[in-house]
Amino acid sequence: MSVSSVNPFLDSISVKGDSETKKSNNQQLTQEDFFSLLSRQLSMQDPFKPVDNDQMIAQMASFSTVDGISKLNEEIVNLNTVMTSSQALQASGLVGQKVLIPAGTGYVSEEDPTLKGVITSPEKMPSIKVTVEDEAGQVIKTFDVDGSAGGNIDVEWDGLDKDGKPVEAGIYTMKASGVVDGKSQDLIVSAYAHVTSVSLNSASGAVLNLRGIGGIRLADVLAVSEV
Repeated sequence: MSVSSVNPFLDSISVKGDSETKKSNNQQLTQEDFFSLLSRQLSMQDPFKPVDNDQMIAQMASFSTVDGISKLNEEIVNLNTVMTSSQALQASGLVGQKVLIPAGTGYVSEEDPTLKGVITSPEKMPSIKVTVEDEAGQVIKTFDVDGSAGGNIDVEWDGLDKDGKPVEAGIYTMKASGVVDGKSQDLIVSAYAHVTSVSLNSASGAVLNLRGIGGIRLADVLAVSEV
């Protein structure tokens, strides 16, 4: 006597699975496939042992959650692509310009003989001492700027050493100090640097390549020079 399966649907899946095992294992179950299989399961179920409603609802909820997460991931990828493209477009417009970076370091050459920047003073002071050092840390020149305005104070080094001679091309750093509450205190100095090109990095986004200095993230730029 032959014995029939309690759930013909499972048999049909098993037979079909055996015939398609050799096909690609990378096929994914789509929402349409899921509801098609669910319909077949309902139509071929054992009438004496119908599918439990809670189980069916759980299956549908599980698939909907996975499908929703998949679509959300796709949207995030698309959003990242748009943001990266927007950053690249914005950054490309800065090539050839000077940007203010959170460091007093800049590259001086015959083409760019001076170094400009901004000193941030917490309060008004009669005078601010500026020291210029080369890449080796040797003092090249010192000079004073007016600090009576307080706040952000423009500063410019003329590219000359203490003897009034033009310095060699290279990296130089401006440092500033002033008297705050009767004590000498180092002040924050930011310098302008020339943007030569732009690079795109998947981790940090758009990176501006600065002449003689290296790269800086677009997000770290403090300001763009108007000249």
